[in-house]
Amino acid sequence: MRHRDGESQATVTISDVARSIGVATSTVSRALTKPGRVSEAMRQRVLTAANELGYQPNPHARSLTSGRTQSIALVVPDVTNPYFFDLIRGTQAQAKARGYRHVLVDTEESTEMEAATLTELSPSVDGIVVAASRLPDSALLGASERVPLVVVNREIPGVPSVVIDTPMGMVQALDHLVSFGHRSVAYLAGPATSWSSRKRWRAIQQAARRLGITAHSIGPFSPTRAAGAAAADAAIHHGVTACLFFNDLLAIGSLQRFAERGVRVPEDMSVVGCDDIFGADFCHPPLTTLTAPIEHAGRVATDMLLAGLQTAGIDVPAPRQREKLPTHLTIRRSTGPAPGWTGLSTNSTQGNQA
Repeated sequence: MRHRDGESQATVTISDVARSIGVATSTVSRALTKPGRVSEAMRQRVLTAANELGYQPNPHARSLTSGRTQSIALVVPDVTNPYFFDLIRGTQAQAKARGYRHVLVDTEESTEMEAATLTELSPSVDGIVVAASRLPDSALLGASERVPLVVVNREIPGVPSVVIDTPMGMVQALDHLVSFGHRSVAYLAGPATSWSSRKRWRAIQQAARRLGITAHSIGPFSPTRAAGAAAADAAIHHGVTACLFFNDLLAIGSLQRFAERGVRVPEDMSVVGCDDIFGADFCHPPLTTLTAPIEHAGRVATDMLLAGLQTAGIDVPAPRQREKLPTHLTIRRSTGPAPGWTGLSTNSTQGNQA
């Protein structure tokens, strides 16, 4: 067992723990790896004995005997995008609190790399959180048959999901712009493979019809600051007075381009971002944007994944499969009255206010 000075004399096994409390080795194994299959009293008895004996689980052996690795993965399309910083923090903190290792994979906005990653990870982790996937539904459904999945910012029948309600946030932003007299706006779209970008555009179209204004979809654009220059040029070409951007990086990149071309923000062009990433309030002017509970989304997705793992094969109510988290508009100085607006209410805004 152990010397009194704490040095190990021999490796303590689950058989040693089982003998010390007079139960079967299989009972100890279940208590340590599948606690839902033993009583709480037995689980506590096993944990106390294991602690007293100095038992340290061998991750490799445990994976061979239980089929579990105590590891989960987070797959993101671009680890350099500040949006994912909080998501990483949320999933990692929740995994650690539950005794799981956290594996992070960046697929570099490549559908091929994402598909290969899901295939390669399947045998080596217990489950995967997939954020902002660029894959089609069929590919994600296929992956979910090999390894438990939770998707973030995606909805697929049969796959648990956590969605941040940015489409409704875009409607809030559009209402804000119309209240300032804007009648022609552009949505600068994200990647063509982005599910959330398509959902936002549909919400903007519906809201524009309700408000009686013109909305243009321009893009797709890479969700990067570098792509902001091309997005700004396109918005100027369309003659709009306000822009809704797929994300903050794209919006921040556009601010510099507007300045280079002598377009004043917000006097000539109002700009709205999405996500409220670190730095959105430091740019010039500070960015009006949708504030999203990104870290919380990571925690919820991890909880959902681990709950599914713990209840697998047990006759208990299934954990929740869908979670939608709200956003809100944070107004800063990048939005203002449309050029020439007098402040008088238009018919459409009066109808909206009624």
